Amino acid sequence: MTDRIRRSHKYKVIAASIDEIGVIEPPVVFHKPDQRGRYLLLDGVLKLDILLARGEVEAECLLALDDEAYTYNKKAIRLSIVQEHFMILRAIERGVPEDRIARALNVKIAHIKGRRKMLRGICTQAVHLLRDKPVNPVTFDTLRKMREPRQIEACELMVAASNYSSSYARALLAATSDEGRLQPSKRGVPAVVTAADLALMERELKEVQQKASGVEASYGRDMLDLAIAARYVSELLGRRTIARYLDDNHPEMAKEFRSILSATLAEPSKKTASRRKVGALEGARAT
Repeated sequence: MTDRIRRSHKYKVIAASIDEIGVIEPPVVFHKPDQRGRYLLLDGVLKLDILLARGEVEAECLLALDDEAYTYNKKAIRLSIVQEHFMILRAIERGVPEDRIARALNVKIAHIKGRRKMLRGICTQAVHLLRDKPVNPVTFDTLRKMREPRQIEACELMVAASNYSSSYARALLAATSDEGRLQPSKRGVPAVVTAADLALMERELKEVQQKASGVEASYGRDMLDLAIAARYVSELLGRRTIARYLDDNHPEMAKEFRSILSATLAEPSKKTASRRKVGALEGARAT
């Protein structure tokens, strides 16, 4: 436990929570003690350090029946931003003051007020789609500017892309028509587009489409050439005399060959990395 960890936000939040309402989730230990009577701590190292710093000598713990020191985190339930919102609302409904919630979470009271109002203007189905997702709170400010059908569509797009950032939400808002907005977007001064500009854009679009079609048509052949060339280079580097000659006279080429092999043979499932090496292999074969 380093001083850097003790200065972290998570450590301070747990410490403030223990000071305000005590330990909520007890530490988890493996139930078989060692020869010195010590138990293996599976979860709760920060809580343990905080309790020891406060002079505590006893604490309730959960006894785990299996030694899951390396896999226990799979049982942890991460609190999403939407779940935190409902937790705060339920605490307030039960009479807990906002200032006490702020102290327990080690945040300012303005943070609690913002979380309490976070889902105002967001439709129920959109909340359901994002209920357990790591959403940036600013994202809801952007969704609030859309009408209900567009909110649902935008949330589905974010879930499909696994991107819940505020920048992605702003991009979706920018692509939203005035019918999907609560307020129409502000129109700037339209640029003057001439017939020559339109013809140039059409020509460039056709060129891009042709290049994309050519890449799709040649992708399978390139991958086959890549696999064959990589196997050939592997055979060459497997001969000590050739490998020694390349290392002594062409170290850059030898390094490139080995990086190609590591990308194509060691990890063949990573197609993206293999695709980057096609051009390098063709140049190496020509050399």
